[in-house]
Amino acid sequence: MNWRRTVGFEVVFGLLAILALHGQVAVIPRPQPAPSVEGTKPQASLRIDTNLVLVPVSVCDPMNRPVTGLEKEHFKVFDDKVEQSITHFAMDDEPVAVGLVFDISGSMGPKLRRSRQAAAAFFRTANPEDEFFLVEFNDQPKMVVPLTRQIEEIQNQLTFAQSKGRTALLDAIMLALHEMKNSKKNRKALLIISDGGDNSSRYTEPEVRNMVRESDVLIYAIGVYEPYGSRGRTPEESSGPGLLGDLAEQTGGRHFPADTAELPDIAAKIGIELRNRYVLGYSPTDRQRDGRYHRVQVKMVPPHGLPPLKAFWRLGYYAPAE
Repeated sequence: MNWRRTVGFEVVFGLLAILALHGQVAVIPRPQPAPSVEGTKPQASLRIDTNLVLVPVSVCDPMNRPVTGLEKEHFKVFDDKVEQSITHFAMDDEPVAVGLVFDISGSMGPKLRRSRQAAAAFFRTANPEDEFFLVEFNDQPKMVVPLTRQIEEIQNQLTFAQSKGRTALLDAIMLALHEMKNSKKNRKALLIISDGGDNSSRYTEPEVRNMVRESDVLIYAIGVYEPYGSRGRTPEESSGPGLLGDLAEQTGGRHFPADTAELPDIAAKIGIELRNRYVLGYSPTDRQRDGRYHRVQVKMVPPHGLPPLKAFWRLGYYAPAE
């Protein structure tokens, strides 16, 4: 099939319909012969009895634009460095649940207007069935708007946000991950807009990293940082890019350092990328039930005539445990 053809057609294979249910590296049971129950869908977890692994992947060109129209032969997937046979392939635009984690600490004052505009640009990419929530944070995180489809409610709350206090970023991420458990959507993501590192949280970086690794939630982060060497850049803010970059990479999301003028454009690109992800499925050759963390790697085999492509995916999953 020509690589230039888009994949917007309906997928008619039953197993590919199952693939379209998931937004991050997920693991689902193979179908077993049994009476079907109308209206039910298989659910996924990173720790269940299974031998089918789903790896959603986003692909960008050198200019950071999403690339669509690729086929199965343009991907290679490795499980603990062992190449796997891709048995399922799809691209979907399923409704998502997104938590906006919005920094209102004191240093965000001059950046709040553009940050609000970034949120608005992201919401313009939404589908009618998407749902969202809003966590704001300074000294402490606060669940301002629980899960809702009413985007206007979140935007109204952002209008009244005032910057003050310190930065409890890690606590805000933990609160958002907890709220995400209330969503029944299969594809889930956090969008973090912040200007630096943490200086007020109770949770530690290792605790948050472990929670992120075990969750099934993509993390996208827009970092609005002071320039390196700036007098206004604190030691905590200097650690911000590393923290947000690591959390995003673990999940298959992305971290975008940006100046204020770029915020709306970057947020809109994130919204588009979130809804244009391939799903690769394979049965691991290593089927031991040891509960061990498996590292996943995806390599691109670009079609002839295309420049080198960059893939983003969740870096691993936990095998089933006895």
